[in-house]
Amino acid sequence: MPRTPIRTVRFVSSKRTVRRQLRWALFSSLSGILSGIAATVFLVLLEWATNTRYANPALLWFLPVAGFGIGWVYYRFGKDIAAGNNLILDEIHDPKNIIPFHMAPFILGGTLVTHLFGGSAGREGTAVQMGASLSDQLGRFFNIEPEERRILLAAGAGAGFGSAIGAPWAGVIFGMEVIHIGHLRLFALFQCLVASFVGYGTTLLLGAPHTHYPLPELPPITVPVLLWIMLAGVIFGLAAKFFVMTTHGVERIGNRLVRYPPFKPLLGGLLLVVLYQWEGSFRYAGLGIPHIQSALENVASVKDAFLKSVFTSLTIGTGFKGGEFIPLVFMGTTLGSALSEYIPVGFSLLAALGFAAVFGGASNTPIACTIMAAELFGYRIAPFAFVACFMSYYCSGHHGIYQAQRIHLRKPARLAWWLSALGELPRRFVTGTRETNHPPGD
Repeated sequence: MPRTPIRTVRFVSSKRTVRRQLRWALFSSLSGILSGIAATVFLVLLEWATNTRYANPALLWFLPVAGFGIGWVYYRFGKDIAAGNNLILDEIHDPKNIIPFHMAPFILGGTLVTHLFGGSAGREGTAVQMGASLSDQLGRFFNIEPEERRILLAAGAGAGFGSAIGAPWAGVIFGMEVIHIGHLRLFALFQCLVASFVGYGTTLLLGAPHTHYPLPELPPITVPVLLWIMLAGVIFGLAAKFFVMTTHGVERIGNRLVRYPPFKPLLGGLLLVVLYQWEGSFRYAGLGIPHIQSALENVASVKDAFLKSVFTSLTIGTGFKGGEFIPLVFMGTTLGSALSEYIPVGFSLLAALGFAAVFGGASNTPIACTIMAAELFGYRIAPFAFVACFMSYYCSGHHGIYQAQRIHLRKPARLAWWLSALGELPRRFVTGTRETNHPPGD
């Protein structure tokens, strides 16, 4: 039988590869455009909701009614999307059904109502849900296989994250890193890269109101400074663990005591109104971005971090909508700024590290958060952010804000490997040995 010439086989294979790459470039670009448009619309409306609440403080009294409304809408029409980000992670792990389109408008409306009436919530989690759910709708128009859906969901989630924050490189990694604890598999690197940067470019083109933060003062990289930052990272990780445990604890108690789901945010809203009145300053309602910026410019109080954690746990745990990113940033920034009273490192640097490290510990995404810190505060902060984010990650436990994350490798095992590898460096330097083992689980 005549054989097919080798050159012909290579040409056909190369042609198929080009077609596949063009296909993915199209899908990823569409994912980025959808995520960028959604993030822009969301940020503009969120700014309106926040300004409206500032101009009308009496809206806070209607928070329980708003909570009941959110709970009733999700109970009546949104049971299939109530899991939010966890539904997205479950579909990435095991693709079955296209995420319902109404996830995007439901989470958008729920988050805006939460902020309009003073709930203590964030925004990036909403952008992640919108980006991933809208990207998944491409499966309704194109012949997309289950494995391709996994990639599109990861790309959409990362694009939503990076577009809302204004940190596209962090978005590239976030969509892949958030899936597993203890392992980063770059299975969708090209798609996440295209989607995240197209999404970010779309927000810039549409004039999305991104938040800008003051740049910290950076000291020289020395061993004592890094050791102090390691200690700060441990504290950031414990703060992240406290928030996660409190939020999930509130959720469990609510599920146990309240049978009718809409009553949970109603009761949560009543409790929040009482606590707001008791505290008196109302600084923990909404996003609290001015207080984050203030903590980067002046020494803050530990009380700010603790109370923001409590108010946000009550808000999210009882069923209000919105992300955890900005509240965790609030906690981390104020906690880091306050730690400068005890840790001999500049308060602005500690605040910036807390900005990234507390969320990195709570979401189990230390690499994405290290990159995010570099994008927002300058690339010179990267070595400090790396130490703080990974120490926070290792000290925050295995249960993060996303309960659908799967544990690829338990944190102590990997940490033990890294410590032993660092201990071997002096011997290898002296003997010239280059052989090394891979981390467990890789």
